[in-house]
Amino acid sequence: MDLEKFTRDVGNVATRACVNEDQIVLERMNFVKQRLIDLYKRNLVKINHSVMEMVCAKHLIKHGYDVDVERQLSDTLVCDVYATKGDGSFIVEIETGFTPPEHALDPSAYYVARIASKLARYSQYANKFALAAPPASLLPIPRIFMKPPRKRNADEILKVKELCDRYYRSPPISPAEIQNARLHSVYIINVDEAYVDEFDPESYLEFIKELSARTGLEI
Repeated sequence: MDLEKFTRDVGNVATRACVNEDQIVLERMNFVKQRLIDLYKRNLVKINHSVMEMVCAKHLIKHGYDVDVERQLSDTLVCDVYATKGDGSFIVEIETGFTPPEHALDPSAYYVARIASKLARYSQYANKFALAAPPASLLPIPRIFMKPPRKRNADEILKVKELCDRYYRSPPISPAEIQNARLHSVYIINVDEAYVDEFDPESYLEFIKELSARTGLEI
């Protein structure tokens, strides 16, 4: 653990993200920075994830949100970014594309299941939900989540559940969670330049359509 380096790095990102910003943005970003430093002292966060949370936080703060990071949602769930504005809430989960060694032989299936499970579990805790990733990581979002919940049929819900059950059984994802999950935005987080590109889910899926089809896992 290198607290001095972590503090310097998150401070550097905050400075780059907040050039020419007003005092309220600086104050809200300082809260996020100090929160991450406190979490790092407890060995609960790592720098590569934290800097993406910082950039994402700035994007939301600029749009009028109050932002917290590593927010406890339940006994088993902690979200990456939790933002509020008025009576509305917004959760952003950041994905880096990391695959554990035990899934080295089925990384594509594992990653699709991971994305589906995050949508199913986390989106119920906020009015809006977004997935985020760095530019080098593509998000294989199952197409069922492009449909309104009422238009998702039992067969496609079961297909997603069967995939999730291969990797997530503690607890298992329920059909109702898949039925009701919502995705409002996809964020591409550019840490180098400290900004976020925001896509609606349909536009993002069109962007990666060809590559998704090649995996054979387009669901």
